[in-house]
Amino acid sequence: MFRITIIALLSALGIASFVYANQPARSPYAGQEARGIKSLSDREVQDYLAGRGMGLAKAAELNHYPGPAHVLELGDRLVLSPEQKSRTQTLFKAMETRAKELGKSLVEQETRLDRMFASRQISREQLKSGLAEIARLQGELRQAHLEAHLTQAEILTHEQIAKYVELRGYGSGAAAGHGASAHKH
Repeated sequence: MFRITIIALLSALGIASFVYANQPARSPYAGQEARGIKSLSDREVQDYLAGRGMGLAKAAELNHYPGPAHVLELGDRLVLSPEQKSRTQTLFKAMETRAKELGKSLVEQETRLDRMFASRQISREQLKSGLAEIARLQGELRQAHLEAHLTQAEILTHEQIAKYVELRGYGSGAAAGHGASAHKH
């Protein structure tokens, strides 16, 4: 009886494996064909248009260069002076304005590229120039966010940067060689 159960179980597993192996592979893109812009999720479009960071300044953020949005959120705990708060607000507004402009242009270019493919009216030259423009906009957008982090580090003291790092959960905040004073050349 035990032997029959084992044989039946192994047979069922073999059949299930055969059926699964012969199923067409489902693309991770399935369902995305209904998007307005195929290469961007609705969330990405919203983030670009709102000027959000989207991780574009992670190289700065995770190397102890605070971002102005988070500095403003943590302002009371960082004990910002009135001047620091004012400078940070000005910095954030300028970065946000620039990021929104670039984000809008980027979404427009992605829409243009998507429409050319959808209409099957795209040449290699149009593809090349469209991608070059998208890459330029992506680079400028990332630069806008990273430069804001550079400037923010100049506004804060070493102690405030260490506190920021701690509050954001990135470690002790006092890691050797990090902070505003360590980054000035």
